[in-house]
Amino acid sequence: MITDEEEKFYQYWSITRTTYKTSIRPYLKGLSIGFAIGVGILLTIYLGWYSRANMQANTVLNPFLFLLAISIVAFFMAFIYRNYQWEQHEQRFQIIHAKKLRAEKNLSNAALGH
Repeated sequence: MITDEEEKFYQYWSITRTTYKTSIRPYLKGLSIGFAIGVGILLTIYLGWYSRANMQANTVLNPFLFLLAISIVAFFMAFIYRNYQWEQHEQRFQIIHAKKLRAEKNLSNAALGH
């Protein structure tokens, strides 16, 4: 049997599954995760937590290039996060759909007396 939560998700995902991949909300969530990783890297370098990395960064690092690299990582994380979330929701939808089909088949077999 399908629970109420599964039925609500099934209804929700059957409506939004086509627009979710182009939606901005999951993309912004992934973008914030990517920028959080970038801020963590910046804090590690500028606070001198890892002295060898700090020495290397001060000798070779171009600040514009470093910010560009962090931006690229953030946008990549956003893209991956959005696709990962879509795949997770789609897999859950397919499982619930299979349960519904199985339940309908069992009901029709029971009605026929098999």
